[in-house]
Amino acid sequence: MRTHIVWDWNGTLFHDMDAVLAASNAAFATIGVEPMTLQQYREQYEIPIPRFYERLLGRMPSTEEWLKLDDAFHDRYVELSRACGLTEGVPELLAAWRAAGHSQSLLSMYEHEKLVPLVDAFGLTGSFLRVDGRSGPSGGQKAQQLARHLAELGELVDPARTVLIGDAADDALAALQAGAHAVLYTGGSHTREKLEPVGVPVVDSLAEAVELAGQLAGRLTG
Repeated sequence: MRTHIVWDWNGTLFHDMDAVLAASNAAFATIGVEPMTLQQYREQYEIPIPRFYERLLGRMPSTEEWLKLDDAFHDRYVELSRACGLTEGVPELLAAWRAAGHSQSLLSMYEHEKLVPLVDAFGLTGSFLRVDGRSGPSGGQKAQQLARHLAELGELVDPARTVLIGDAADDALAALQAGAHAVLYTGGSHTREKLEPVGVPVVDSLAEAVELAGQLAGRLTG
């Protein structure tokens, strides 16, 4: 049986950390939080996002503050993300995985209506069995979204033969909760030091992540 990869988008396939940082700093300014460097951001960031803001403020943001933060972030992100591209080697990795007889899908916390045309603009839509972005309010966790994603894929995939490749601890926790596997990539929102305690493989390139997924496929089918 084939192994299935569920890919994360932001910070994984889509190399957008510069835009994320600048948009985050624009959001911080609305509540009087000093701007961060990329290293500081990656050391502090956590999901769900309201908990990240709670860490920065020392309290949970009010509803009004959360709306200001969310609006400021997304307004600036939409502007800056137009200059962002794919992580190095992504088209080749996706094509090679398909050529090896495996399957893949895309799951993101980015708004679905904005995600779909962006993925299509990079010519990647045909690489995936399914592309799912966020349909509800921002700031949530990935576990419920992954459960829905796998349910929609149905018999096309087996969670026990599924590997989620993402850049945040929340990605791995969602995968483990769903009975799937995970590999975490250090090029996105979290440092290696933040990812390793989760207890899943942590890699410095997407090529390494795909190689590990392939090794898993071999163990499962051997």
